[in-house]
Amino acid sequence: MTEILRIDIPVVLPEVADAADACVARLTAELAGRRGIAEAHVVPAAGEAPAHLCVHYDPDIVSLVRIRELATAAGANITERFGHLRWDVEGISHQRRARSIAEQLQRVNGVIEAEASASGTLRIEFDRTLTSEAALRSFLDQLGVHERKTPANAPAVTPDRGAGDDHAGHDHGEGEHGHAHGGLLGPNTELFFALACGALLGIGFLLETLAAVPEWLPLALYIGAYGFGGWFTLREAIDNLRLKKFEIDTLMLVAAAGAAALGAWAEGALLLFLFSLGHALEHYAMGRAKRAIEALAELAPQTALVRRGEALVELPVEDLVIGDTVVVKPDERLPADGFLVKGTSSVNQAPVTGESMPVDKRPVPDEAAARAQPEALEAAYRVFAGTINGSGLIEVEVTRKSTESALARVVQLVSEAETQKSPTQRFTERFERVFVPAVLGLTVLLLFAWVVVDEPFRDSFYRAMAVLVAASPCALAIATPSAVLSGVARAARGGVLIKGGGPLEELGSLKAIAFDKTGTLTEGRPRITDIVPAQGIDPSELLAAAVAVERLSDHPLARAIARDGQDRLGEREVPPAHDLISITGQGVRATLDGETVLIGKAEMFGVGAIAPLSGEMAGAIAALREQGRTTMVVPRGVQDLGAIGLMDTPRAAAKEAIARIHAMGITRMIMISGDHQKVAESIAKEVGLDEAWGDLMPEDKVEAIRKLRATDKVAMVGDGVNDAPAMANATVGIAMGAAGSDVALETADVALMADDLAHLPFAVGLSRATRRIIRQNLVVSLGVVAVLVPATILGLGIGPAVMAHEGSTLVVVFNALRLLGYRK
Repeated sequence: MTEILRIDIPVVLPEVADAADACVARLTAELAGRRGIAEAHVVPAAGEAPAHLCVHYDPDIVSLVRIRELATAAGANITERFGHLRWDVEGISHQRRARSIAEQLQRVNGVIEAEASASGTLRIEFDRTLTSEAALRSFLDQLGVHERKTPANAPAVTPDRGAGDDHAGHDHGEGEHGHAHGGLLGPNTELFFALACGALLGIGFLLETLAAVPEWLPLALYIGAYGFGGWFTLREAIDNLRLKKFEIDTLMLVAAAGAAALGAWAEGALLLFLFSLGHALEHYAMGRAKRAIEALAELAPQTALVRRGEALVELPVEDLVIGDTVVVKPDERLPADGFLVKGTSSVNQAPVTGESMPVDKRPVPDEAAARAQPEALEAAYRVFAGTINGSGLIEVEVTRKSTESALARVVQLVSEAETQKSPTQRFTERFERVFVPAVLGLTVLLLFAWVVVDEPFRDSFYRAMAVLVAASPCALAIATPSAVLSGVARAARGGVLIKGGGPLEELGSLKAIAFDKTGTLTEGRPRITDIVPAQGIDPSELLAAAVAVERLSDHPLARAIARDGQDRLGEREVPPAHDLISITGQGVRATLDGETVLIGKAEMFGVGAIAPLSGEMAGAIAALREQGRTTMVVPRGVQDLGAIGLMDTPRAAAKEAIARIHAMGITRMIMISGDHQKVAESIAKEVGLDEAWGDLMPEDKVEAIRKLRATDKVAMVGDGVNDAPAMANATVGIAMGAAGSDVALETADVALMADDLAHLPFAVGLSRATRRIIRQNLVVSLGVVAVLVPATILGLGIGPAVMAHEGSTLVVVFNALRLLGYRK
């Protein structure tokens, strides 16, 4: 006989923050191979409950105690062995450099995976038995790549949840390189070197053509221009040669060296000047998008006014601990996430959630209950770091450290999103792997043109170098990453977190959207509308039993029954219930005064050992559902106590948001709900949806999404908690209200930070704009190559080719930067 043991993931892998972590997969694989264990798998987080490990074992072969020992030991070994780093670094100035750094890291013994972005985000997974953080830091130092110092209010330890394969605490370390590493002249060294190259080239050319000076003087100036213009290019060429790769940097040096060999020093210097200037400007332009993200981290203040007894003390925000009370004056930014304990005010939450109007805030009625479940609090009580207080003086109890605030998590996840490649970027990289060798082959052929064409070798060599420059895919390499970085940054400023280029592109190609009902299309705050006691039962008896059981549950319907039921009962004392058991997707069971009380859907009854509904209750349920009510039946022992009808209010913004999405061309939108079909249809009609699928269990929702995805690209919009399995099966999973939910931030591909559907049309529109920009960039980058290659074969010189080549790169980058100004 097989038995099941459930263990919370944090118990065996205390540093794991995500059930999708590769270390969790390693743990399940380790356990599944043990004698006596039939299966080991992960059950995802749900609500406030963390993800847990589920082990199916044979107690006749291995004991429960031994299973626990094996799981704990395996978890400790994995935690000790595998490390993850996510650093913001200096020394990566453009996409080709980022790709080179990542490829060199992947060749280091012990590095399992490495990714880098042009904006300076580096992610590494490594095996501690083969290498170490210190060794990797030293290796990067040799490459001229150094970690930036982390701001005080930014996440110092940043697990890479976006890729779904690592976790916090894996040898992250504090930044030791707080100073700039851009070079002798700081981060703009490359630009200064390029300008110095241009100045020496210009002076040398003027002296050579306009003044009678010794020949060595212009030559010396050209050589100096070679030195300044080729300094950074040479470094990258050496890196690429170590990888046995011929990139554009190597090709440019070959062309410049060839020009020098032919005595065309001025043209070689011009080539290096334009190339290095293009690199520097590309770095500057990409830096603008990066700074748009970094500006988010600077929204939270550096210090906070903390109450210590009767005194107020100003402390750095990183010194705040959970439970501290901070005082926030009018018009000041809030220093931490928390809930109000004193004062009322309106708070501008636009920096975090993108909401256009300030939100009224008031103190919690029960501080102890708020501390116990801060994530369950209503929006009126909760505040976030980086938001702006209105005209009232308020006091806030801190619920998260500064490095764990919603704002810090957004900055972290957006930075991680930069390393996630989009489908188009993967395609262009595959294309380059074929294109570059083809260009090299063409160049070799052109070197021997003098054999078949009556011209000197000098002319053939010059033509070959010009073709080499013209065909180099610089603009193609940056076309997609620049657009993705700008799009992700703009979305974050608008209160939408998009986890990488994949979701950003897919969001704009959707053909259908499925919405969960409760908390997505409706407010998620149902209220009791009808009390239907069974014959001979007092309504207060029905309510007392329902309140006693439902106050043990944290389901939205349970909270509504407990809240409204207690209000209707007034001062009447409600007896305590205990031994609550949840019946997934159906209802709950508990014990009250020695008797079993069931509360759930009508469909729960008459199944298995549960007695069917009486004719009276079946009729009452049918009548309530005709009115669009969500219904709950309450039997106690063998007696029906009655039925309760509830109704959830459709969101005010839902109808307008859905109309806007319809206008954008997404005509198929479906509501999927576990509620009765008639209730689902009633809500769908109110918000403007044509289709409603009701009576769905959680596994049915997954199957519904799979069915939709078989024919169209489909998004699933939900709360990111109960809907996580369905969202995982959609083309894009979209979670609402993510600012207040770590689980939603983890599970979604796209997270709407505000609990507001109005941000969904903005996200879809931005994605479509990004796709347009990417297509434009591809046309420009490939079009310039298509024009320049035949032009250089027919005689166009290196100088004009370099100008057109570098010009197209800058056009592509600045075109992508237009996304930073995208308007809702």
